[in-house]
Amino acid sequence: MLKVLICGNIVWAHKDVETMISPLAEVLNLSSMSRAEFCQDCKPGGKYSEIMGIYRHNSSSSKIGTYDAELVHSLPSGVKWIAHNGSGYDQIDIEACRARGILVSNTPGAVDDGTATTALYLIISALRQFARAEKNLAGGDWKRGLTPAHDPSSRTLGILGFGGIGLRAAELTRGFPMRVVYHSRKRAVNEPEWAEYYADFKEFLEATDILSIHVPLNMETCGLVGEKEIRTLRKGSVIVNTARGKILDEDALIRALADGHLYAAGLDVYPDEPKINPKLLTFPNVTLLPHMGTETEESQHRMEIRALQNLQDYLKGGKGKDIVPELR
Repeated sequence: MLKVLICGNIVWAHKDVETMISPLAEVLNLSSMSRAEFCQDCKPGGKYSEIMGIYRHNSSSSKIGTYDAELVHSLPSGVKWIAHNGSGYDQIDIEACRARGILVSNTPGAVDDGTATTALYLIISALRQFARAEKNLAGGDWKRGLTPAHDPSSRTLGILGFGGIGLRAAELTRGFPMRVVYHSRKRAVNEPEWAEYYADFKEFLEATDILSIHVPLNMETCGLVGEKEIRTLRKGSVIVNTARGKILDEDALIRALADGHLYAAGLDVYPDEPKINPKLLTFPNVTLLPHMGTETEESQHRMEIRALQNLQDYLKGGKGKDIVPELR
């Protein structure tokens, strides 16, 4: 019988594993307590040596680390599919998987609502100074030190990356309403009539008051928003990041906040999570969250189901539908 490995936590979809995967393959659960033990268990004769597919969750990194080149090359030769639970897959070395002939899928769409609502909160909090006001209230300072805030309807929202999350975030802001502009590698096929596409990155930044980042982290996007890009934004702009911390140059962000070029910022992600740059905590105009984008029961369940669906499709027909773009 085929064998697959559940590598990381299943929280909401235990019954779905039984109905979707168990009829097709023997399900093994990660029991290795270290990377060295895991690599040993993957060798011929080891308990994972016959697996063909893997369900992967980032929680597994606490035991065996990320799926870097070393770990990918230690996987059994029969492994041809990694069904990753998550929209972002920067913890997996895609080039190493390509070299091994392993396809990787992610969970697009499953996280759209959860991440987009997080971005919406950060946008509103940054413009209205709600995080600072809440701290004031808790500390007995009432409205002391608050400066004039801004109505969202007075600002232009710039969406960087118009995939499922970026589009959903834009849709949520239409209630204000806000002018929405966006930049991505190519024009969106499902572009709403109210969204304006900017092919030129510099022109997009010049038109933006609130930059909301929604691109995946890869070699091309690491450091994409740096000193030059931040300074191209209008003075008094806001930056919101719910994608990945390394897409945004954190030091450049801090400098722009310190000298007043940026009015505020809202962050849910950081370059070296869970470590936070202590300088960020000194700015009263910065709203900080501990990577809460997908932390809802509904999002987590949808992500688990989507990853399991890809694994099921692989077991049934040799291919799932959510192959990451780099491997298509």
